[in-house]
Amino acid sequence: MDIILTQKVQGLGDRGDVVRVKDGYARNYLFPQRLARPSTEGQKRVLNEENRLHVTRDAKLKQSVEAIAEKMKGLSCTLVVQAGEEDKLYGSVTGHDIAKAISDQGFAVEHRQIVLEEPIKKLGVYTVAVRLHRDVEVPIKVWVVKE
Repeated sequence: MDIILTQKVQGLGDRGDVVRVKDGYARNYLFPQRLARPSTEGQKRVLNEENRLHVTRDAKLKQSVEAIAEKMKGLSCTLVVQAGEEDKLYGSVTGHDIAKAISDQGFAVEHRQIVLEEPIKKLGVYTVAVRLHRDVEVPIKVWVVKE
C-alpha cells in the first residue's frame, strides 16, 4: 500500500514522503496514530497545502526564536553544588538544573532544550548548548562551583 507520511517516522521517511508499506502496518499503526494518510491525489493536494502553512509557521517561529537567541547570547549561570575531594560532585548537574538556572534569569527554557552529552560531574566552567529551535542553538557558559 502506498501512503503519505504526515510526520517523520523513524526508519520510513520524513513528512510528505510517499512510501510503500504493508497493508496491516498502515491500517493498524500508521493511520490510527495519524502518522500517515492513504496516497491519493486529493490527499497529496491537502498535504501540500499543509506543508506550505507549516513552512510559513516554522519561519515565523524561527524568526522569533532568533530574537530570543540574540538576547541570550553571552548568558552565563552559576550552579552551587556540594563537592568532595578532587572536585568531584556528590551527584551531577543535569539539564534540569541548568534549565532552572536559566529560567531564574528570565528565559523560559525546558530541560529538553539543554544539549548535554553526559551529566556534569566535576567542578569547572562548561559551555552548554541550548537548542531553541532545530536550526537555532545558543552557547551558554555554566559555572559549577563548590558550596
